[in-house]
Amino acid sequence: MIQRLISTLIMLLSLCATVAADVPHNYYTALDGKKKEALKTAAHEVIRPHTVVTYNSLFPTQFPKTDVYPELYNGQKRWWEMYSDNVYYVSRGWSGMNREHSFPKSWWGGDNNEAYTDLFHLYPSESDANMAKSNYPLGEVEDATFDNGVTRVGYAVSGQGGGAGKVFEPADEYKGDFARTYFYVVTAYQDFTWKYTYMAQQGDYPTLKPWAVDLLLDWHRRDPVSQKEIDRNEAVYKIQGNRNPFIDFAELAEYIWGSRTSETFYIADQGGAITPPITGDPELVSPAENSSLDFGQVAIGSTQTIELLVKGVNLSSALSIRVTGTDRAMFTLEGVKDNQIPASKVNSDEGYRLAIRYAPTMLGKHVAAITLYDGGFAAGKTFNVALSAEALEVPQMLPVVATAATDVTDSSYVANWIAPEQTIDYYIVHRTRYLPSGEVVTSEIIAEESYLLIEDRAADVSESYEVQSVRLGYKSELSNTIQVAKTSSVAALDDSYGLRAISVDGGVVVRCDDEVDSLTVYDISGVMIKQISGVASSMMIDLPSGVYFIVSPHSLRPVKVIVR
Repeated sequence: MIQRLISTLIMLLSLCATVAADVPHNYYTALDGKKKEALKTAAHEVIRPHTVVTYNSLFPTQFPKTDVYPELYNGQKRWWEMYSDNVYYVSRGWSGMNREHSFPKSWWGGDNNEAYTDLFHLYPSESDANMAKSNYPLGEVEDATFDNGVTRVGYAVSGQGGGAGKVFEPADEYKGDFARTYFYVVTAYQDFTWKYTYMAQQGDYPTLKPWAVDLLLDWHRRDPVSQKEIDRNEAVYKIQGNRNPFIDFAELAEYIWGSRTSETFYIADQGGAITPPITGDPELVSPAENSSLDFGQVAIGSTQTIELLVKGVNLSSALSIRVTGTDRAMFTLEGVKDNQIPASKVNSDEGYRLAIRYAPTMLGKHVAAITLYDGGFAAGKTFNVALSAEALEVPQMLPVVATAATDVTDSSYVANWIAPEQTIDYYIVHRTRYLPSGEVVTSEIIAEESYLLIEDRAADVSESYEVQSVRLGYKSELSNTIQVAKTSSVAALDDSYGLRAISVDGGVVVRCDDEVDSLTVYDISGVMIKQISGVASSMMIDLPSGVYFIVSPHSLRPVKVIVR
């Protein structure tokens, strides 16, 4: 807590000397002279086009640029995560942390679209807090069920929540951050169809429910734009080529939803160091100066294609392009005729999507650069984008062992599994629902940890799940199938059995408070070794040396044991 307060003081003091954001002069031209819903739609058209990053590049590549404290802690860099007081050092990777969709992905159905990896609402998060907040809407907590000093989850004050069972309340110092994040999402993706409508509603305007507008505006006003947000906005701009206008223009939210909806928005009226004048000069607004494009890690023999947004205004001739650098042969421009992009495409509202393919022919890290020039800019003027990637061996994916569901209720349960001891990017949970009508509905859900909270279960519907692990695009075989029966025939698992396993010479000794009906032993690769019925306390199980997982339908979680 003390360290967080010190960081907050540093951040607040820095506001007196805020570094001006490098907003392109003509980036926000379309907003000028608009008001209310027309202003929101204009902002949507400006910010929606962006370079889409890969999901597995977030922690190793993108978050180090966007979410690291500027000052060292014990001489080390640490992640700036807004969900806990825990200290996570960058040098130790991201163990115990998640890639958090602060605007829950389930609200639009979880589709892997442009929003799925949009850094403006993706943050590193402490995993326990992430699980506790689930997909609950923002709100003010009256009765907390989870409180770690930064993240509070619980029942909302009267008039908030939008029908959700609980709400998530961030710390005061971050309330404005989350408000402006939500303003961005409902503007950039105002055309989405919302599956959950706790805070959002269908339609381009206002897209937010009245109670949500009131809450977010209140947080926005009470917690103004911080240096952290300004710096992060710049960092994301250099990665995605778009910006959060609610950080660049603090009053914009008032013009769209708040006290100034009857007024017309003019850039010249906004003032401040970050407000550029509108000019008629040619300008490239994306990619940003000194930007970079990281393809992340790719298996040798595979390819990765990323579309770089190239967008400008007032270009008078075609934009020329070339690839340079030591490893330029690894990177190919696709669909570009004569190494030129027509000015009409660059000047368009949607810009031009430049497809760049990385196809490694040897292992190791590879770097190159894209140089853009001509287009009506002064002779010798160039725009450079650094390219980087790493080629690894093809991973050999070991199977996942799915285990019994826990915390089963009428509306939810937690799916569980045992992951092999190898690097994994994420998991895919294959969920199957057997409807009373006879229809079978299947879906795939991405999970970060070796569990997944299912929140839309129906008490009268039985279902099942299987799990795969994914690394560099390669998937493991499907796990075994776990059945979740109707609530009428399933009770939440009881941990009173207290199953434990003690390693001894030649095997393990099982300890349990009561007799266990059955248990199953798996090795580290997920292969079932033994299945035993009628297990009593102090029972010896003969096993050769190795690492094992003991699974019982009566135990909340698998028991890991090492036989030496």
